[in-house]
Amino acid sequence: MRKKYPVEIITHSKQLVFIPADLPNSKDIRRVAFGNKLLDVTVAPHPKGRKVIVLSNDVQKELSMPDLSVPLHVFIDQQTLFIGPLIGILTSGFTPYPLRPIGERSMFFAKLLSVNKTVGALPFVFGEEHIDWEQGLIDGYFFVDGEWLRIKVPFPNVVYDRLPNRKTERKSELRSLKARMQTDYLIPWYNPGFFSKLDVFERLQQDERAVEYLPETHQFSSFSVIERMLSNYGNVYVKPANGSLGLGIHQILFDKHNGHYYCRYRDQEGVNKLTKFDSLEKLMKKVFYKRNLSHMIVQQGISLLRSEKRLIDFRVHTNKDEYGQWQVAAIAAKIAGQGSVTTHVNNGGIVKSLDELFEDQEERKSCEKKLTEASLILSSILEKNMEGIIGEIGFDLGMDKSGKVWLFEANSKPGRSIFKHPKLKNFDLLTRKLSLSFGIFLAEKAITAPEDLFQ
Repeated sequence: MRKKYPVEIITHSKQLVFIPADLPNSKDIRRVAFGNKLLDVTVAPHPKGRKVIVLSNDVQKELSMPDLSVPLHVFIDQQTLFIGPLIGILTSGFTPYPLRPIGERSMFFAKLLSVNKTVGALPFVFGEEHIDWEQGLIDGYFFVDGEWLRIKVPFPNVVYDRLPNRKTERKSELRSLKARMQTDYLIPWYNPGFFSKLDVFERLQQDERAVEYLPETHQFSSFSVIERMLSNYGNVYVKPANGSLGLGIHQILFDKHNGHYYCRYRDQEGVNKLTKFDSLEKLMKKVFYKRNLSHMIVQQGISLLRSEKRLIDFRVHTNKDEYGQWQVAAIAAKIAGQGSVTTHVNNGGIVKSLDELFEDQEERKSCEKKLTEASLILSSILEKNMEGIIGEIGFDLGMDKSGKVWLFEANSKPGRSIFKHPKLKNFDLLTRKLSLSFGIFLAEKAITAPEDLFQ
């Protein structure tokens, strides 16, 4: 059974560790481990019967364990007491400024690290430049009592990938770092990479449980595909296969009565446009003349729920918890701005809680149930069909006027703009807790059943 205890340091020089008497399977402990550091020690029950882990300061020094007064989990395996876990959060874009060491994202990481005491882990942020491979140490950033501290710690039990974009992820030194930590040190690595929209749909199509949620979606190949889909659905969306934040999304509509084609999009100046053409070929040449269409996907348009004539879709965050089970951590409605092709906040969209959106509570409960069921099914399917260990997903889901749920996108590193809404702050906290709690699950697996992770 997993337990966590306060950790205290005492002045002593005989590599001594006191443990609580109620710690299961503790009689044969011969070693203590923190991160990837391992040390032979003398272990004894706490002389006063206190439920704490006590390390002599020579043990603390050998293990490079920071004294941060955080209750930590302990795992026992093969006569070794593992204390932690130590969770490394990999990112990039570090600055020389102590108050904002990760630039504009410093506040996000500060909030993420601040849940360490309730979760029972030691998380820190690091970049490729902070690793000392020879010493097996990382000069990590910890957020303690409202300020950033740099502390040298061992290689972590697990790594949580928070690289900011695809361009950074493709850098050779970061690919090498990841391979070395996973292969040479057997460190579990979760939430790697960014999903490709088309790849997500192709993999989901392999499972019949997902098919009902998938609008028809294709990589752009010819105008005839768009013509056929317009004939079937009345409108389609053309968007970048690897886009984000709603950038580059175009809605194409066909009016059967007058034979005109319309395109709704946001131009380079950020202005919402609706333009009319008498042929699809003219529309494509005018609107997409600078774009590589082979990098675009074409997706079936859906007749979505509306609020005051504005489109509604839903953001659902799912996370794996400390037991490795999927949970729905947050659901919010997003309502499109006036004339906008998307519901993104940066394009005039607004966020509402489900309570605010639905006056009828039965309607709200029905919507929430359908979104929850769809998200959990899709999460489990993606987990099985995508590479790497996935611990969180952000879904953009729609609901049509008949109440059917549709998947538009799945994001491996979902944005957090919905959490600025005052009624969603508790969900913000939950997603942060779950992000680190899953690290505890992975750390325990790597210690007690590594064959489940490294097959």
